[in-house]
Amino acid sequence: MPVQLAPKDLPVLFLSQVEPDWEADDTAAALETNARMIDALQQAGHPVQTAELRDSGLDTLLDNYSADDFVVFNQCESLPGVPHSEHAAVRIIEDCGFAYTGSAPEVLALTEDKAETKSVLAAHNIPTPAWQVFHEPDAAGWNAYPAIVKAVREHCSISLSPESVVLNRQEMETRIKHILQKYRQPALVEDFIDGREFHVPLWGNGHIQMLPVVEMDFSAFRDIHDRLCTYDSKFIPASRHYNVIETLIPAPLAPAQLAALERVCQDTYRALGCRDYARLDVRMRDGVFYVLDVNPNADLDSEASIACAAEQAGFPYPDMLKHLVSLAARRHHLFSRI
Repeated sequence: MPVQLAPKDLPVLFLSQVEPDWEADDTAAALETNARMIDALQQAGHPVQTAELRDSGLDTLLDNYSADDFVVFNQCESLPGVPHSEHAAVRIIEDCGFAYTGSAPEVLALTEDKAETKSVLAAHNIPTPAWQVFHEPDAAGWNAYPAIVKAVREHCSISLSPESVVLNRQEMETRIKHILQKYRQPALVEDFIDGREFHVPLWGNGHIQMLPVVEMDFSAFRDIHDRLCTYDSKFIPASRHYNVIETLIPAPLAPAQLAALERVCQDTYRALGCRDYARLDVRMRDGVFYVLDVNPNADLDSEASIACAAEQAGFPYPDMLKHLVSLAARRHHLFSRI
């Protein structure tokens, strides 16, 4: 019989980063979030040491710790000062021999590119909105409106605002030009699914469990341009989107709908190779669930959707983080008895 290790037997190295260009308020908010997570891990019984990265020298920082002694709780979303380096940070953690929470670098690199992600979904016959990538603001060949225009390599709703929803070619070309100039990357155009939106947390390896589904309720908005999760709705408390969008948990879905959503999300999780946990953004139109985005390194703050869903499923915040450590520890050659 496998030996069940107590949390005290699973020391955690809590790894996070601070970006040099963050505003003081953003840095303070990140440090507060990290402190809540560290406190919850300690409440769960884990010995915790912290490693805070403030430059690109992650390998040098990790040289101070033994991979035999810790499971890394990875909250390092990039190498400071290096854009789009989430996967590179995880590659260094892996190359240094550490077991760590979350998905492998190949998965993070894949899902960072929305177009590549959608190609994998299509190859596995998983519904996703019709799409096209534009490198120039000429929108010839696209005739489906309303559409939504996004930066192809951003998460956290970066690049999304009411202006992202376009109703004709002129609006679309204006928005594509905005993406190309501001974000210096291609624009992804999608068929805009003007339907119910769900944030779907999943966790596990082998057996994948869908946690209670969170619905983003846009019913307060009559204008189609407002019926989406913008950057402001997630990060700007003074914004209308932040204050008006309601979250419903668990989402009111009939059993058959819930089963269909679970199949789509589990198929997506497996197709992309997600590990330990992920959050999927999904919309429903005419009874079909379309996968919009996949985040295998989703926000784990105590107020984020995964934490809220886990609590609904009977995992208070310390227990949720403990569960994630346990999943990662199964990959540690010393702790793999759990």
